[in-house]
Amino acid sequence: MRLTRPMLALAAAAAVVALTGCGADGDGEAAVPETATGSLEHLAAEVRCDPNMQTDADTIRQALCGKGEEKYVLATFSTDRGQREWINTAKDYGGHYLVGRKWVAVGHEDVVAGLRGRLGGTLEEGARHDGGAHPAGHGAHGG
Repeated sequence: MRLTRPMLALAAAAAVVALTGCGADGDGEAAVPETATGSLEHLAAEVRCDPNMQTDADTIRQALCGKGEEKYVLATFSTDRGQREWINTAKDYGGHYLVGRKWVAVGHEDVVAGLRGRLGGTLEEGARHDGGAHPAGHGAHGG
């Protein structure tokens, strides 16, 4: 199965919308291990996830992990460039991202902060969608 950028963007948007809400207040600062590497199954085992595969393609493998408020998406990528393009597109929809080399976990802020204690990685945050007034210069979209 070959996925196109619009399909990946749609999958990323759906994952973010389904898994994120208003941010939590936890800062999740604890000792961070060296960033994990490996297959989706290896990373899932590191965080004790039984992955529910959603996408299994040459360029991206994506699974749902966890239950209820602890749900998150775990994805692996065949290239660094493909990963960065996916993250950049997904960030437009908000959310919280734990990023490693050729993998990403997406979920609530406290969930990805907790995963960082097992997987290492870097925390990134998508665009904020507070529903209120936007700072000057951020309220309109050019066309």
